[in-house]
Amino acid sequence: MTTKNITDEDWMRHAMQLAAKAEAAGEVPVGAVLVKDQQLIAEGWNQMISLHDPSAHAEMQAVRSAGQLLQNYRLIDCTLYVTLEPCSMCAGMLVHSRVKRLVYGASDYKTGAAGSIMDLVCHPQLNHQLEVTAGVLGEECAAMLSAFFKKRRVQQKQLKQQALLQVNVENKSENRDDDDAASSY
Repeated sequence: MTTKNITDEDWMRHAMQLAAKAEAAGEVPVGAVLVKDQQLIAEGWNQMISLHDPSAHAEMQAVRSAGQLLQNYRLIDCTLYVTLEPCSMCAGMLVHSRVKRLVYGASDYKTGAAGSIMDLVCHPQLNHQLEVTAGVLGEECAAMLSAFFKKRRVQQKQLKQQALLQVNVENKSENRDDDDAASSY
């Protein structure tokens, strides 16, 4: 994606492809792209589980990569596109890195720090505020997350049922052994 006139929706679709990559790896499907002058600078997707790193959020991965590429911790005039509203950790990192603009898809009413439960990225007492565009392909981003968590709940229910069945089988086996032992007297 290096041509001019790429829209917010186009960049968000790219972020959604990265979210799908996270989901394929068993991670919560969140993807992020960092853009400067309509050029893709960096991208990231959730990797907390695979990297054993609670800070390996999509936004964090993209910003870290961009900092290395640009050889600067300040990402002035950059826009971050992310499929889910950033948490407080990521919002703080965006302020510190001086990202100019944040565009996100789905709002996060549990941990969102760009307007849903708090607004760190526009807080007037901080030394930098971001421009924010919320809800770009929001329904599609939210649907991707909802489908993931629905599938995960079904899988967890199946695992619990399998564990209960295993316990029942083991208990029946122990009871048979006890019965066999009692009948041999």
